[in-house]
Amino acid sequence: MKEAESNFNIAPCGMNCSLCIGYQRSKKPCSGCNQGNLNKPVHCVDCVIKNCEHIKENDIKFCYTCENFPCRRLKNLDQRYRHKYGMSMLANQEAIKAFGLEQFIRNEQEKWTCASCGKLLSVHREVCQHCGSENRYYGTYE
Repeated sequence: MKEAESNFNIAPCGMNCSLCIGYQRSKKPCSGCNQGNLNKPVHCVDCVIKNCEHIKENDIKFCYTCENFPCRRLKNLDQRYRHKYGMSMLANQEAIKAFGLEQFIRNEQEKWTCASCGKLLSVHREVCQHCGSENRYYGTYE
């Protein structure tokens, strides 16, 4: 695994788990969707996308490779994240497909790094949890 890939955890839906507040917390951090369930919130353990029969039966790494892409579940998640957090799962899927995982991760790291302190922002917070600077992407999808 390349260095950029080892620092990020991209879920089958296209969520960058590295940007999740649960993944970033200092006490009992979640290990991300692709890892075990230790410290994982119940809604993540029970995620209908991660536990989708198509993903499990076909050993699918990302939803865009599924014959049902984009399914209703993914569209609903995408809609919620676009409006609430400024992230699009469908756009993430398309970027991974078009540019590859390594380039997608590089782009994510550049985009979601706090301009003030250089630490990774959380998609779930309006401000950087490290320095308090504004998260310019929160709630606005570009």
